[in-house]
Amino acid sequence: MTINYLSICSGIESASVAWHPLGWNCVGVSEIHPFRSAVLNYHYPEIKNFGDFTEIIKDDFRKETYPDVLVGGTPCASFSIAGLRKGFEDDRGNLALEFILLANRLKTSWVLWENVPGLLSSDKGRDFGNFLGALAECGYGFAYRILNTEFVRTQRFPRALPQRRRRVFVVGCLGSWRSPAKVLFDGETMSGNYPPSRKKRENPARKPTHRIGRSDQYFQDEVASTLVAEPWGAGRDLVTDKTTIRQTRSDGYVEDDVAGTIAARDYKSSTDLVVMRDSQTGSNGKPWNDDGVSWSLTAHDRYTVIAPRNSIIRRLTPIECERLQGFPDNYTQIPYRSKPREEAPISQRYEACGRAMSINVMEWLGTRIQMVHERNNDKAI
Repeated sequence: MTINYLSICSGIESASVAWHPLGWNCVGVSEIHPFRSAVLNYHYPEIKNFGDFTEIIKDDFRKETYPDVLVGGTPCASFSIAGLRKGFEDDRGNLALEFILLANRLKTSWVLWENVPGLLSSDKGRDFGNFLGALAECGYGFAYRILNTEFVRTQRFPRALPQRRRRVFVVGCLGSWRSPAKVLFDGETMSGNYPPSRKKRENPARKPTHRIGRSDQYFQDEVASTLVAEPWGAGRDLVTDKTTIRQTRSDGYVEDDVAGTIAARDYKSSTDLVVMRDSQTGSNGKPWNDDGVSWSLTAHDRYTVIAPRNSIIRRLTPIECERLQGFPDNYTQIPYRSKPREEAPISQRYEACGRAMSINVMEWLGTRIQMVHERNNDKAI
């Protein structure tokens, strides 16, 4: 049984990368961002891009191409704990309600919606409650669950993906709440048979990846930080070959995974640490003076990176970001604005990956929806 789906706020089409191998058929995408639209046109030139999804109506589809599933992740900035949290007072937040209106116009059998976990506490939970209430008023039963990329194992991704990325997924089924529950809560999970977690080795070797946690602590393990849409923020996707050397209050030096606070008296630390500045340099044209002391930080130094002087620091490559999300290598390397693939804008590639859904999670959800959908149709026959 072929399942048709309509993807809105498509980004670079995580849904299609995950669901085409399942035999699903995409009947339309909706994306307005120039670069991400170019990625869609490059990989799926035969699929119509509707642009603004708020203007999609039922008559846009023929009977044989009518969507069974409406899928999308509307902008999360208004709900994220890293933002201003304006919720539905933000136009971007209101796109979540536009998703509901589209579902009501189309009355697809299924809806699948994704957003950040911060949605659960936005306006003390009222925003999420309003979303679910509106979905119910449209006739959909629903279930929701937070899924973490690093724990979702599928046939294509038996070891999941090495990225800690938690997202809320709402699954709705027209006229039934049991079907969404069957999709999101399988028997093994409900019985407490959780997927295995990584075990700590007795003598773990030093890992190359440093990531920052929500508590502003730095960790060193095999898990990369969540990809963010702003590729140059906070140095969360930096890789170094050494641990961080920091200066303590007692003027001693500690080698560990925690970055030390920069104080006015920390001129001594410049012998071990180098402040890599983006554009601000001293009169000698270097980011530090002839004594090896870093220049004072300014408001321009928001991209500053502190690292051991003799270590090698590099940013994750676009290919690595694609792999962390489960995309094929160079998926976002496309011809753009009359330039060849090799000159695809790096910053746009980072952003596109950061805004995407993880392919393993989407594959798991698609497999579960397909299983329940087929069972429902068998019973109807």
